[in-house]
Amino acid sequence: MAQKTAKAKAVARKDMSYVQWILKEMRRNWVAYAMIAPYVIIFALFTIVPVVLSVVISFTDFNMLQWPNFVWLENYITLFFADDTFLLACKNTLIFAAIVGPVSYLLSFLVAWFINELSPKIRAIVTLIFYAPSISGQVYMIWGTLFSADSYGWVNATLMELGMINEPETWFRDADWVMPLCIVVALWTSLGTSFLSFIAGLQGVNRDMYEAGAVDGIKNRWQELWYITLPSMGPQLMFGAIMAITGAFGFGAVVNALAGFPSVDYAAHTIMHHLEDYGSQRYEVGYSSAIATVLFLIMIGANMIVKKLISKVGS
Repeated sequence: MAQKTAKAKAVARKDMSYVQWILKEMRRNWVAYAMIAPYVIIFALFTIVPVVLSVVISFTDFNMLQWPNFVWLENYITLFFADDTFLLACKNTLIFAAIVGPVSYLLSFLVAWFINELSPKIRAIVTLIFYAPSISGQVYMIWGTLFSADSYGWVNATLMELGMINEPETWFRDADWVMPLCIVVALWTSLGTSFLSFIAGLQGVNRDMYEAGAVDGIKNRWQELWYITLPSMGPQLMFGAIMAITGAFGFGAVVNALAGFPSVDYAAHTIMHHLEDYGSQRYEVGYSSAIATVLFLIMIGANMIVKKLISKVGS
């Protein structure tokens, strides 16, 4: 019956244009469209429209006070050929994303896989313990205390007591230490929403599939993971990847909280910091929109690559 209905719809589509077919389907399912209309309208107004406006404004010299004048590609030419700080920000962002994105994604999955093997009561407690750093506002204070620049910092005090250093290290004021320490803190706080989605995905895997896999020759847990678990939780893997990409390229709050803005010698200056500098400090909105557009395109490219990789795992 379902096949006949699908064939009838295919024949009907051949007899009319695509737009006419869409309008006919909307009239036929108008109740469903009416129910999702509020979300679609809000999403369009506060997500799609701002993105489109940002791309348009990136071709102007808008400064929030005067009417924008189109300068076309001037902002992008300046960005890539005359702005050395932006190139440094791109390098720092790619380094951070290349480390934090994959590592946090893998850690989130492995921790979720481990927690999923526990009993329900213990699982709830351990989940809270691992998830707490991502929502706690005290994380930066803890790490700031650990690596305080004076002798009262726990790390400095311990190293001096052991005789490994003679005077306190200025950890977050030292260009050699800022990026590594911020990466460590970012990884510490990375067990967030993707971590919970992985647990939900693992809980949703049909247990009968493992028994069927054992009959078909699967011999150990790693084979179960590769041939059954991962293909069964494709949506959760994709959602976790999107969250990891967003978090990795949206890196900025960690540096601001621990190393200040800007960081010493721009050692941890990222595209987000460059965007904030020109958009919120200098009010060069046209130039900052060009920065935002570049970051948006980079994130889309990374998302497409990850989507292809995950589709291969799930196939």
